[in-house]
Amino acid sequence: MQSSSPAGRAGRPRSAAADAAILAATRAALIDLGWSRLTLGDVATRAGVAKTTLYRRWAGKNELVVDAVAELFDELRLPDRGSLAADIEGVVLQFAGILARPEARSGLMAVIAESTRDDALRERIRASIVDRQKRLILAGRARAQARGELPPESDAGEAARTVDLIFDMVAGAVVHRTLVSAEPADEEWVHDFTRVLLSGLAVAGAYPPG
Repeated sequence: MQSSSPAGRAGRPRSAAADAAILAATRAALIDLGWSRLTLGDVATRAGVAKTTLYRRWAGKNELVVDAVAELFDELRLPDRGSLAADIEGVVLQFAGILARPEARSGLMAVIAESTRDDALRERIRASIVDRQKRLILAGRARAQARGELPPESDAGEAARTVDLIFDMVAGAVVHRTLVSAEPADEEWVHDFTRVLLSGLAVAGAYPPG
């Protein structure tokens, strides 16, 4: 699995223990203070490191928060529950559970808002969170194809577009449900969402690639 932290700058070797302590301290500060009151000085104190240690690793608060939140999404696992529908439900329930955590909710909403005027931050969110979690779509699709639940794609470009579309549909729906509408993504909602998603995939599979 990829590291959540950016590549170190020239100089002394990076300390994995320090990185882990800093990211954990960032999440704790998000819970206690929220994004607006969080400072690098507070994180450094909580992590037991010098403030300069943070600046050697991260350009600022937003980049640090992205990496701290990205570690939460790295906890997502694709369960093997016997069918594509059940596997999707398992992942979506995990995803909703992470978004319900105050450190994820506070941090993610803040950096997304900040990224609307910061292209580099938007790219960091994409690389650290979005692209890393597309592994779940790839694994789930491969398993469903092995079970005979989904046909194999003959076109690599079409396959990549499908992965992007599925991720956007799942992530968009769950983020809107939990963070925008502030409604529970409980088992009933997840079951209904999965049914609609799979119905759409079945219809899409009936159309030739355009």
